[in-house]
Amino acid sequence: MGTTHQDIEINAPVDTVWNAIRDFHDMGWAPNVIMSVDKVGHAKGTEPGAGRILNGAFHETLQTMDDDGKTFTYSIDDGPTPISKEEVSNYIGRVVVEPAGEGSRVEWTSSWEKNDEPGYEFCHPIYVALLGDMKASLE
Repeated sequence: MGTTHQDIEINAPVDTVWNAIRDFHDMGWAPNVIMSVDKVGHAKGTEPGAGRILNGAFHETLQTMDDDGKTFTYSIDDGPTPISKEEVSNYIGRVVVEPAGEGSRVEWTSSWEKNDEPGYEFCHPIYVALLGDMKASLE
């Protein structure tokens, strides 16, 4: 099974970070990584079943949303090589926001089946860049 794990501390309150990232259809906090978010379906960005296409390539679906636990999970249903639906299956990402000192810690993990190492080499730097953008946008 392929996995990736990244986390970052952000000098902003947990509620500020959570409120900025909880809408699956709004990735305005990542302007250097996400150039476009196309909404798919009728579900709101905070409702399981919400779909999106990121940068015209990553087809994702919100699986769970937990405002109390400040966490959500999503699937990547299709994407570019090496994480296309032909190359990986059961791709699940999880984002958690929790207190850390006077600020927040954001943990972003994902797991998938098949194509383990190429998937990691492709995904890990994207998540690191997303977290870097999040920190820059919210501090």
